Amino acid sequence: MLEVRKLDAGYGLLPVLRGIDLDIRPGEITLLVGANGAGKSTLLRTIAGFLKPTAGTILFDGTELAGRKPDDIARSGARLVLDGHRVFRDLSVWDNLRLGAAARRDRAAFDALAADVIDLFPILGEKRKLPAGSLSGGQQQMLALAQAFLGGPKLLMCDEPSLGLAQSLLPAIFEALRAWAARGTAILVVEQHVDIARPYASKILHMDRGMLQPTP
Repeated sequence: MLEVRKLDAGYGLLPVLRGIDLDIRPGEITLLVGANGAGKSTLLRTIAGFLKPTAGTILFDGTELAGRKPDDIARSGARLVLDGHRVFRDLSVWDNLRLGAAARRDRAAFDALAADVIDLFPILGEKRKLPAGSLSGGQQQMLALAQAFLGGPKLLMCDEPSLGLAQSLLPAIFEALRAWAARGTAILVVEQHVDIARPYASKILHMDRGMLQPTP
C-alpha cells in the first residue's frame, strides 16, 4: 500500500529525515515510536504532502505522492489525522461526520458507514446534535478519527491520537483503529504510550535522529 524509499525531508536548511525506507501493508497497524524531535511527525507530514521531500520516493498504491498537494493526496485515499483534536467546533457532531464523507454522494452508503462508525464510538451518536466544541478532548479525538474513517481511506496516518487524553480512553481509540484495519485499511500511528499501543500493533518501528532504527 505504501512504499517509501530513501526519503529525505526537512524544514528549510534543517534536514530532519535521512534515508527513510518504509513499507506499510493493508490491514496492518504500524506503530512509530521515538523521542520528541526524532522526526516522526515530519515523516507523516511529508507523506501527506505538507512537506516536500528533498530526495527519495513515496509510492502509495503504486502512485508517486512526492510533490502532490495535501488535498489531492487525501482524495487519493491517504488521510492524516493531526494531533490536538482538530474538528469543526462550531458545527454539530453529525455535520462534522458528514464533512468527513463529503466525497461520498451515495446517501445509503454514507448512512451505513456512519452507523458502523457510531458503533465504534457510541458517544458520538448520543451527542450527534451538539456542537463539536462541547465534547471532551477524548470525544473530539474520537470525532476526528470518525471523520477520517468516513472518508474511506486506504491509508490512515494518526499523529499522537493520545495527546492530552486520559490513558483510560486509549484502549477505545486503538480498538477502533484495529477494527478499521480489519477492513483492509493500512494504518500508521505515531504514539508515545507504547505499552498501551503495543498489543494493537502489527509491527513497531523506532525513529531516532531522522532515521528508522531496529525496535529496541
